[in-house]
Amino acid sequence: MAEKKTSPIVKDVKSELVFTKKNYQLLLISIAIVVVGFILMMGTTGDIYDFRRTLLAPLVVLAGFAFGIYAILKK
Repeated sequence: MAEKKTSPIVKDVKSELVFTKKNYQLLLISIAIVVVGFILMMGTTGDIYDFRRTLLAPLVVLAGFAFGIYAILKK
């Protein structure tokens, strides 16, 4: 008797992305915030202990990273 070959059943699997469009937009915003923080950290003045370089810029960078974590965890 001849063996009947059965083809595997092909399921229409819809590939879904892990993140939504909103998540990607929030991630891009968080990257922009971090970049602004690093630009503030560069500065143009010669004073290395300026308020902008020592306090404001690191806080902006940390806020950008926190916003990025929020963007990843948002459902």
